[in-house]
Amino acid sequence: MLSISNLSYFIGERVLFESAQLHIKPKEKIGLIGLNGTGKTTLLRIINGEVTPDSGEVSKRNDCTIGYLNQDLLSFESQESIVAVAMEAFREAVEYEIKIERALKKLETEYSEKLVNHLTALQEKYESLGGYRLQSLAEEILEGVGFKTSDLHRPLAEFSGGWRMRVMLAKLLLEKPSVLMLDEPTNHLDLPSIQWVESYLKNYDGAVIIVSHDKYFLDNTISKVIEVSNGKLNTFAGNYSFYLNEKELRDKIQKNAYINQQQKIKQSEQFISRFRAKATKARQVQSRVKSLERMDKIEEVKSESAAISFNFNFSHKSGRHVVQLEEVSKSYGDLEVLKPSSVRIERGDKIALIGANGIGKSTLLRIVSNNEPHGGKVTAGHNVNPSFFAQHQIEALTLHNEILDELKQSGTNKLEQELRMVLGCFLFSGDDVYKKIKVLSGGEKSRVALAKTLISESNFLLLDEPTNHLDIISVNILIQALQQYKGTFVLVSHDRFFISEVANKIWYIEDQIIKEYPGNYEEFEHWKTRRSENRERTQIPEKKTPQKKQSVSTPNSSADRQLAKLKKNLEAVEREIESLEKEIANAETIMADPEVYKDLDKLKEANNNYDGLKKELETKNNVWETIVDEIGKLE
Repeated sequence: MLSISNLSYFIGERVLFESAQLHIKPKEKIGLIGLNGTGKTTLLRIINGEVTPDSGEVSKRNDCTIGYLNQDLLSFESQESIVAVAMEAFREAVEYEIKIERALKKLETEYSEKLVNHLTALQEKYESLGGYRLQSLAEEILEGVGFKTSDLHRPLAEFSGGWRMRVMLAKLLLEKPSVLMLDEPTNHLDLPSIQWVESYLKNYDGAVIIVSHDKYFLDNTISKVIEVSNGKLNTFAGNYSFYLNEKELRDKIQKNAYINQQQKIKQSEQFISRFRAKATKARQVQSRVKSLERMDKIEEVKSESAAISFNFNFSHKSGRHVVQLEEVSKSYGDLEVLKPSSVRIERGDKIALIGANGIGKSTLLRIVSNNEPHGGKVTAGHNVNPSFFAQHQIEALTLHNEILDELKQSGTNKLEQELRMVLGCFLFSGDDVYKKIKVLSGGEKSRVALAKTLISESNFLLLDEPTNHLDIISVNILIQALQQYKGTFVLVSHDRFFISEVANKIWYIEDQIIKEYPGNYEEFEHWKTRRSENRERTQIPEKKTPQKKQSVSTPNSSADRQLAKLKKNLEAVEREIESLEKEIANAETIMADPEVYKDLDKLKEANNNYDGLKKELETKNNVWETIVDEIGKLE
């Protein structure tokens, strides 16, 4: 259907593609993979006809159409409603609809048999194009990517860039091109929309090429990987997980072959150097020289997975209770976002706040940080030092600063060598650290802002969509950093792989109430699926057996009594822990008193008291964790 042969493209002296080959068959689902800067987006633009290669050919069938979703569409503006913009996918049908409206208008004043026949012909053609079903189809797709029914007739200009991108995606899906190319399509989608798009693409009738950092999304949509590496397009038959395994095997083979070849080259060069001046060895020397010139050089394997060791320093360790939300609520005028909810963040919690866009996730994150007006009470615990990362942190970077200077101004008093090590973890090495912020890409700026957040020595992080604009390698680096982080964090993200790797608790908003699942993302998804299946099985029509419907919702009294008892015990233990933490803080103050140091007996007594309190606190913490586990099992 579409073929690329002998493709070469250069940026100055830098090679992006050299004699690259690619063949795309109908209905293939392809993931385009590669390091940043290897040419993934450039390849899509070459296929789309926006960029002309230096040599080679892109050929396609006459009936092959191409649709391309890229970040440039963020700037598209229109005063038309979003459903009207999406309907532009059906240009021919829309033109006939306009002609029909004109004919009907004309019939009101100029009735004639000729005009009636013309109108009938127009209507028949419109019906053959599926015209009468197109608006409902457009509305279905728009709602699938996250729009409410009430939004469909609002002007596109009223929506932010991310929501406009969804309209552009819906328009492309309605156009149904032979080759659908999507460049980071999940950047502006929430979890429900991502899952809907996954389902749609699985059954899409054309070929699909996807560039994405979302591993779960790739695994759920593609059956073939094209890797852009060293100017070539390498094919792997399978999804992203298969690619990773196969890539590891190929790299191992290539690495061994590279080492062997380098040894042979070194031996030949040594032979040439040693015997170049000897006439008796001239023929052998020339043979070795020609052999080296003819040799197909094996490329050195470049690691695409960076392992990092991140040293987090806290000036203070937070108390057991990091933040307490009591009857917290939020409304915008008549719009109620959160009903009164109570929840607690404990030291060591790694919380992922998930759900659809528009339900209040980012608002809740700002409430937790006390940067959003709200009802109820938010109380920060002892020694809590928060740091907030959101998209406005990227915009707040000083454009004329060099990257290294930007980190120096973060106020952590780290040495330049330490800052260089941190930047190296975020893929800024060597002279990269002297780049101006203004020349960085969106992903690079995001990495700088994240580095600033992580070196802030905060023991409580709030991260709003931290993986947006990051590539797969950068996401892996952030995962490793958060896995090594000993503090507490709450993050908002739609990247399921990222969430599954870093979170130990899930928050979600249901019926405008904050709810908590005490486990990781995979356990949460399993629980949610099981709960949904149980609800379907127990949902009995009220007319047939109203008494059974009532009994289904009746709680298990024995389990409920046990759960209530455990929660009561948990509250008692939490009060004891809080009291012990205060006693320990008081004991630390006493031990710091110079007068105590002068009296050995008092110092010994103070030390013994402090050690006893610490042991008692450790015991209570263990009891607390045991009760929480038991509650989790019952819930």
